[in-house]
Amino acid sequence: MIEIKDLHKSYKMGSNSLHVLKGINFSVAEGELVSIMGSSGSGKSTLLNILGMLDEADSGSYTLDGVPIKNLNEKIAARYRNKFLGFIFQSFNLISYKNALDNVALPLYYQGIKRGERVDKAMAYLEKVGLADWAGHLPNELSGGQKQRVAIARALASDPKVLLADEPTGALDSKTSYEVMNLIQEINDEGRTILVVTHEPDIAAMTKRIVNLKDGKIIQDTKVNQVRALENV
Repeated sequence: MIEIKDLHKSYKMGSNSLHVLKGINFSVAEGELVSIMGSSGSGKSTLLNILGMLDEADSGSYTLDGVPIKNLNEKIAARYRNKFLGFIFQSFNLISYKNALDNVALPLYYQGIKRGERVDKAMAYLEKVGLADWAGHLPNELSGGQKQRVAIARALASDPKVLLADEPTGALDSKTSYEVMNLIQEINDEGRTILVVTHEPDIAAMTKRIVNLKDGKIIQDTKVNQVRALENV
């Protein structure tokens, strides 16, 4: 599903250059649930931005579902993101003046799907995450856990090949974090490919494989015995 070979990325810092990714080799098979861990400055956010087509590597290759991701203009990058990827953010990134249903339906609008079908699909995904009764509520009327569930429903609505979750539990308490991870595990159980960026070892333990980054390099890539989130709820 994802194939990255010899990826390098540097940023100009005045007259200097900061080498952030230093030859990353990394692949993810369809249906995997992988966590990416690393301290601040390890390169995990840069890697996630490249995976999400929000940034581009200086050298190396990135292939997503057999499609080379290279030299994309913003229009094509946006189309590929909408086709291939669903994003889950620590800060939820919900539109404050739109209710839960409209937030979930938004990616479908950009796919050109008619309103009636958008509403039906969005409601189905809200039901999937247990929030059908909250469809008409604005984000400021929802708890942190409910906001993240809406964000997950929105990420699923466009039926992406891969879910990219950037610190999805970072703004949540432990109990709510495990509830969200239980939902992520259930989605993965259905065959969805998911990458989770986290700095929390207990959250990483709920994935099936942990990739550790340090100073722009992968220092460890280990399959683990997955801890089921329900055991902690």
